[in-house]
Parts: sequence; C-alpha cells; structure tokens
Amino acid sequence: MHSFGYRANALLTFAVTILAIICVMASLSDNLNTPNPHAQIDVLNVNWFQRHPNGNDEVSLTLNISADLQSLFTWNTKQVFVFVAAEYGTEKNSLNQVSLWDGIIPSKENAKFWIHTTNKYAFVDQGSNLRGKEFNLTMHWHVMPKTGYMFADKKVISGFHLPEEYR
Repeated sequence: MHSFGYRANALLTFAVTILAIICVMASLSDNLNTPNPHAQIDVLNVNWFQRHPNGNDEVSLTLNISADLQSLFTWNTKQVFVFVAAEYGTEKNSLNQVSLWDGIIPSKENAKFWIHTTNKYAFVDQGSNLRGKEFNLTMHWHVMPKTGYMFADKKVISGFHLPEEYR
C-alpha cells in the first residue's frame, strides 16, 4: 500500500516537527529566568599614558575585575561571552568604545571570578583626546543559548579619570 520511502518520509517529518517544538519550548523557557548578575571593576593603576608619534594617545591600566554571573546560566545556556570596554565621549564622537579585556565562560562553575590584570587590548584614541578625560568601564555579557536567541546586557561603572599629563 505505502512504500518504504513514503513511510520513512512521514517518520522523518514527524521527528523534525517534534524536535522543532522542543527547541521552541526550550527557548521560551529562558524567559522564565530573571538573571541578577553582579560585576565590579576597579582601576588600580595607570601604568603608562603616552602619545605616539602619529598623535594617538595610548593608556595601559591595571584592573581588578570581579563578577558573579552564575544567574545567567540555565539548562539552555551554552556559554557566556564577557568583555570590558572603556567608554568616553569626544568632540568628534559622542560615544567611543574601546575593548580592554574579554573572556568566554563555558559553565556556571566558572561564572564567579576575580581577575587582576592589565588591559588585554590597547586603549588607544585616534587623536590626543584622552588627557584628563572622564570615562566609564562597562562590562558587557552575551548569553549564547543552545537553542533560541542570544541575550545581551551590560553594567556601567562610572567615575574614572585619566591623568592630565603623559607619563
């Protein structure tokens, strides 16, 4: 009556439909989680602050980064990408963002951390706009699920100042 190919097609279609329904349910279940992450960033030292021959300012900072991002993890979370950015304004651009440090958190057990480090990436401004500049340090996190949409949020920590003179 029905050939083997017809029966295999019906079975495969049914299996893919059930899998799609389970993926949608998993993605929707993440909406029930209300994360409450905590982050703190301290600038311990301005290691050096110099002007390059091409006119660009560069800064090296020593940072204490501590965070508890365990509440971001659910059974649907694959990993969390975290980065710290310096944010400041200039006359030319109202918002400048420079990534200073980043990391990938693979599991809930690794989501509570404390790091004492210098900036991993160069803090460079195109021009001599950093002298005496007030800036914010912002911790951004992107939650990458096993299925569903990626969630991103941040915490802004303000009140940091760069020196008036080069060192």
